[in-house]
Amino acid sequence: MKKSYISIKTLVSLVFAGLLFSSCQKKLDEAFPNPNATVRVPVETLLPGIISNMGGSSAAAGSAYGTQNDGLYIGRYIQFWATNTSGNPFDQLAGAGVPGFNVDLLGSIWAMHYYGMGQNLKRMIDWSAEEKKWDYVGVGHALFAWSWLTTAEMYGDIIVREAFNADQLVFKYDEQSLVYDTVRQICRRAIVNLNNTGDNSSPANLAKGDAYFHNGDVNKWKKFVYAVMARSFHHLSNKASYNADSVIFYSNLAMNVNEDNATMRFANTGITGTSNFFGPVRNNFNALRQTEYIANLMTGSNSRFLGAVDPRAAYILRENPNGTYKGIRPNGGASGLVVADQPANYWGSIFTSTAAPTSDADCRYIFKNGSPFPIITASEIKFMIAEAQYRKGNKAAARTAYIDGIRLNFDLLMNNYASAVPSSRVISDAVRDAYLANTTVVPAANDLTLSHIMLQKYIALYGHGIQETWTDMRRFHYTDIEAGQTTPVYADLVLPTGINLYINNNGKLPYRARPRFNSEYLYNVAELTRLGALALDYHTVEQWFSKP
Repeated sequence: MKKSYISIKTLVSLVFAGLLFSSCQKKLDEAFPNPNATVRVPVETLLPGIISNMGGSSAAAGSAYGTQNDGLYIGRYIQFWATNTSGNPFDQLAGAGVPGFNVDLLGSIWAMHYYGMGQNLKRMIDWSAEEKKWDYVGVGHALFAWSWLTTAEMYGDIIVREAFNADQLVFKYDEQSLVYDTVRQICRRAIVNLNNTGDNSSPANLAKGDAYFHNGDVNKWKKFVYAVMARSFHHLSNKASYNADSVIFYSNLAMNVNEDNATMRFANTGITGTSNFFGPVRNNFNALRQTEYIANLMTGSNSRFLGAVDPRAAYILRENPNGTYKGIRPNGGASGLVVADQPANYWGSIFTSTAAPTSDADCRYIFKNGSPFPIITASEIKFMIAEAQYRKGNKAAARTAYIDGIRLNFDLLMNNYASAVPSSRVISDAVRDAYLANTTVVPAANDLTLSHIMLQKYIALYGHGIQETWTDMRRFHYTDIEAGQTTPVYADLVLPTGINLYINNNGKLPYRARPRFNSEYLYNVAELTRLGALALDYHTVEQWFSKP
């Protein structure tokens, strides 16, 4: 047998080198903690970044995760806006691309839920429980409930039971129906913890992490939770099990005045990370323009509100050189509009301009750098009550809630979004009340229809309630006609057809987004195959929530 020898000098050298490496490694580990390890940080520092994911995040945990980035595209499905040139696939109701190509569009809500919030939210809840900061625990559950529901209604079947298991590389999907029970369980857990004011719960301390949402107001967080509960029941309106009383019960516990709205706010220090995702600093909205559909709704050209000019147009839309309100058709660009009828872009520049202005002084509504961005409003809650009461057959109560929903939206715009509105078009109480007195807008209770309710909700959620509006449109299958009526609920909505409808749709409309490419289509292909998610028209498969 061959022997091997090593000199004492060599041995000493190796030991010294090992000690040196160990020392260096220790210093490196101390200086650069592994971001995937459980690095303990104050829960107060975790919450701001988690909340930022609700809109359009800009943080180390991920940039552009959230509802606003995906809203750029979903907003085209529901005709909030369209591209200022023709040929854009999303104006043609395309999905997020063909499987096998790196197309991560419509994956921001997936990234928000599983990455931007994900483990950060789990750790915030766990660490807060250890520290007996029950308000932070409750807020964490509230955010998880909202995120689960938002994610499921974007993608359909999603990962629930195996989610956030760090020991797995691939994950099984669960049926969408499981999410609704999960959301309600989490909501109840949130309320229990938000009601626990003992130990280290403190409004002042909660405000440190919650400065730009509810500023530490636990009662507003409770209303937020009840709003999520109300949504979870209301979105199942096509089911035989739909319970209008549950919708009404939880809606009455949710925000019913604008002061309680769940709204993201921004420090607006001039950099992207502190600015509204739709403002010019972040430069995400440069090619989008208002559609003919919303313009017609606001100018009395829609058959449901024929002749009823809506004074809110000056707040949420932009005028053209003629001083009127026109819009473009999906996949049409400026086709059919002379230059004088082409609307300004959302930042106040001419129709053809795609450059972000250096100042947002002429920007309006949610398109300013520091504009608050609503997540759930009292107006939305009132419209849910109106629809639930209507479905119960209580048209008088439905009409009352319907009026409240419109008035609350007027008041929100008048009080929070009057900046840069032409002085001649600023809404007064008298102007608001005159609109509400118009029987075309607010008919007698027996003449009220689902179309009235849903179209006024569409206006009230314009620009910010993008996912909620898409959920509504899918509940009504875009073109459903209410029994006893002759026109669709979404009156005059003209959807792309023929060559204007994306070829991979196979003549069908979009009902879901594909799971995020940069995880699922790279590492979870077997499970996607089982779901049928590799099909070119997977995005047109109707989700469980909107089926009978």
